[in-house]
Amino acid sequence: MFAHASGSSSVAMRSPCRFLARATTALRLSAHALPRVYGTHERQASRCSRPYYITTPIFYVNASPHIGHVYSAVTADCLHRYKLLKGHDSRFSTGTDEHGLKIQQAASSAAKEPLSFCTEISQSFKHVFQRCSISYTDYIRTTEQRHRRAVEDFWGVLHSRGVLYKGWYEGWYSTPDESFLSPAQVSDSTDSGGAGVKVSSESGHKVEWMKEDNYMFRLSEFRTELLRWLRSNPKVIQPVKFYDLVLQWLEDDIPDLSVSRQKSRLQWGIPVPGDPEQTIYVWLDALVNYLTVVGYPQNHSQWWTAVHHVVGKDILKFHAIYWPAFLMAAGLPLPQMIYVHSHWTVEGRKMSKSLGNVINPLDAIEKFTVDGLRYFLLRQGVPDSDCDYYDDKVIKMCNSELADALGGLLNRCTAPSINPTQVYPRFSNTCFPKEELSGRAVSDDYRMVEAVSALPVLVEQHFETLHIYKALETISACVRLTNRFVQRHAPWKLDRKEDRQWLDTILHVSLECLRVYGMLLQPVVPGLADKILSRLGVTPEERSWDSVNFLMKYEGQDCGLEGRALGPDLGVLFSRLERSSVKGKTPKKATTQEESKS
Repeated sequence: MFAHASGSSSVAMRSPCRFLARATTALRLSAHALPRVYGTHERQASRCSRPYYITTPIFYVNASPHIGHVYSAVTADCLHRYKLLKGHDSRFSTGTDEHGLKIQQAASSAAKEPLSFCTEISQSFKHVFQRCSISYTDYIRTTEQRHRRAVEDFWGVLHSRGVLYKGWYEGWYSTPDESFLSPAQVSDSTDSGGAGVKVSSESGHKVEWMKEDNYMFRLSEFRTELLRWLRSNPKVIQPVKFYDLVLQWLEDDIPDLSVSRQKSRLQWGIPVPGDPEQTIYVWLDALVNYLTVVGYPQNHSQWWTAVHHVVGKDILKFHAIYWPAFLMAAGLPLPQMIYVHSHWTVEGRKMSKSLGNVINPLDAIEKFTVDGLRYFLLRQGVPDSDCDYYDDKVIKMCNSELADALGGLLNRCTAPSINPTQVYPRFSNTCFPKEELSGRAVSDDYRMVEAVSALPVLVEQHFETLHIYKALETISACVRLTNRFVQRHAPWKLDRKEDRQWLDTILHVSLECLRVYGMLLQPVVPGLADKILSRLGVTPEERSWDSVNFLMKYEGQDCGLEGRALGPDLGVLFSRLERSSVKGKTPKKATTQEESKS
């Protein structure tokens, strides 16, 4: 149940002045209100303990983890870290989906027992996520007993409410996708031998005609209720492109859904309670993981009213139609938000074992560091459209924005040659007054201060709608403005006696900008952000979202950092990446990667 990853679009670099002018204008129009992206339950919870529950899909253990899995996990991790900084009691779950015919077949091919096969792959996901600084609070496996109990209870609720019935299913089924398909979702193709076959139009996987006596879910009865839910919550699926797509799917009647397989066909799964000759459909089994994590069927209500899902676009139908319908049928609250992201390609081509171009996250970390990889994925990943991965692009972006712009700014403003006392300099309102009538600040300086002042709310807006790349774009634009500010006034040329107040003011403004960038980057690149804030002498207690408070002396208030000793010099913030060490091109390294389940 995995959010695949693929795409060939890039984030265009814009003029920072024009970009921030538009951004700050938008901010003025909505200065006191963020977009309403939460439902009633979330707004009520925010006035109390403010629980927040974010999930990734659980990843199918037919293959080792790759860059697409990491993108889903890093996206959810960023939102989790952001909510913690905002003061929420945040919970973040991920894990592995371990049942189904495909796993049964893969374990058999590997001559392993299914559970040991699943455990091995699940542990590799855990290892990769820990290496990528994925700060999950819960890790779920569908082979755990707690999950089996939750699924059995959920099935029992559906059965008792009369939404399940024994019926005859006849139609197309894709084993690689673990998905039932309508005739409209199937097309003609040829196999490697040139023989004609039927395939899934979306995934390209071969399908088979299936006739089975199994259990059906009355999905067709929930079409009207699903439409009502979506139309009354127009921001429940982000970005809007995918919300519109789900509405389009629901324009036509939807058939009832087969929710079990015959035991003779599928042994590796959870048996239907009271009918051991049937195995629960792997997607119904898998989706219940989100409830298992929060203790379903007991003591889950506090967290379940604050659930937010991160999913790939390939599993949107399962999360935006099947899952809400299951929850409606069970009498449970629906998700507060479904964040959808697109896919990743590698050098313009889909990742696949046959092409040998699957990106191993551990190799990428060795080349680009954890923060470098996280920054690239979140800076370049555009939820609305597919994105492309290749080494030169990672190198160029990390060198430009992390090593040169951000690292260079920190190094220049904290260097002993320009700040020999190694303290947070004092700000002079005489040199930089609020009104641009006197003092030594110029018009561009005031525009920079306005842009950085607007930054926290803009970043917050973009995080809330999963446009993390836009948040990073605004931060990067401000970093460039701050570098121009330092270059414009060249503090290294000023006389430390005659120009002391102005020199200190330049450094104070620059360090305040750096502090804001460090604070806002914590959810994205936690290691790098910690280095910035530690170097500036910002304590862990001063790093919450409410502590940003940019340039307080400019606003006529006290700044607790003035005169405080800077932290120790931790060396280069981000070392430049050299193409020679990465060999320029993405290596064609084969792994055990197979196509994902739907």
